[in-house]
Amino acid sequence: MTLSVAFRAALGIALLTAMDAVIKGQMQQHPFIVALFMRFVMGGICALVVLAVARPPRPTQASLIGNLARIPLVVLTAGSFFYSVSVLPLAEALTLSFLAPVFVALLGGLLLKEKIDKRILQALGFGIAGMLVMVWPRLQGHVSGAGLGVAAALFSAVSYAFNLILLRRIALREHPAVIVAFQNVGPALCLAIPAALAFVPMTPTDCAAYLFAGALGVAGHLTLTSAYARAAASRLAPIDYTALIWASLLGFLVFGEVPLYTTYAGALLIVAGAAAVSRR
Repeated sequence: MTLSVAFRAALGIALLTAMDAVIKGQMQQHPFIVALFMRFVMGGICALVVLAVARPPRPTQASLIGNLARIPLVVLTAGSFFYSVSVLPLAEALTLSFLAPVFVALLGGLLLKEKIDKRILQALGFGIAGMLVMVWPRLQGHVSGAGLGVAAALFSAVSYAFNLILLRRIALREHPAVIVAFQNVGPALCLAIPAALAFVPMTPTDCAAYLFAGALGVAGHLTLTSAYARAAASRLAPIDYTALIWASLLGFLVFGEVPLYTTYAGALLIVAGAAAVSRR
């Protein structure tokens, strides 16, 4: 893996973490469902611009079915994750998402008949231990809604794992711009009606913030996709954990969040388990 590929992966993670921070800020001003809808609307606009410039071949029927099947999962994954971000510190919500590689390995065994060896079970043990260490202080009643936030983050990790299982089947034969367009425009259409029922007036600054978040999301996904096209996923997986650094910095600088020491202790255990799965 070259330095440029590693830089692309790290940049993609930083862009996506910045997007999470922007949406977290907007959710403090607007209803959750509205903020989620606007994130996908603006992301869809940016994705369609990229699609018009790239002009990739039209998706095949198999690709079309695969991309459409992912849309409900994208809505569930993003919805549960952003809800967790709205009630938990950014660093904690992102750390819980690090459990996704373990869930991917387990689901790969259950759905794709891949071998589940002792290392996967050990990684699951590390992940559960890390999760308990990290969230235990939050579940003692000191933070309102923390329990639901933790549950939402875990649900998001499982849903994301399902998402990746489906993505494996289309990523190698479909242009990244097509995939990114589907995973932005599709959820925006799904969320249009519930968002309309809760919609509130927005200022030009709000619209600009959502557009910025959409651009960050599209740029992050395209940058990550280009990195994964040039190196094995197992080589790039450790770079995903740089999200904790960005989340800690943005959480502190923008929202005044100071993660508990248990966040980093739990993160070490979760990352150790996820890294073990990545090396198998």
